[in-house]
Amino acid sequence: MSFLVNLLLGLLFGVGLVVSGMSDPAKVLNFLDFFGNWDPSLAFVVTGAVLVAFTGYRLVLKRDRPLLAATLHLPTRTDVDRRLVAGAAIFGVGWGLGGFCPGPALTALGLATPGVLVFLPAMFAGIWAARALPDVPARVREA
Repeated sequence: MSFLVNLLLGLLFGVGLVVSGMSDPAKVLNFLDFFGNWDPSLAFVVTGAVLVAFTGYRLVLKRDRPLLAATLHLPTRTDVDRRLVAGAAIFGVGWGLGGFCPGPALTALGLATPGVLVFLPAMFAGIWAARALPDVPARVREA
């Protein structure tokens, strides 16, 4: 049951990305082009996503446990380190250059455009590299 619900939610998310235009790199790049062909329509998408996520988190966090799982898995780290900042910077530069972030790139895979065929292998290489890098303990970073 949980797998089916997750599959349906993933499909709904993918449809939302396609309908909103997030899987079209040209639309995303126009959103980021403040001094050229700026297209503010994705601001509405982002605002809607934040409102849905905010409401969803408020509802879920009021419960003792999720509906279809034994425990709720939330991130426990709250610190901001160089690794997080570097990863966010690489993500932002990649998004600005290619017009893709991971979810929309996966939904655009069916289009098999050259951009997505370059982006996805690079994304998986980045994920692998991030996991392969050793985590430096805080006491070593401060020294």
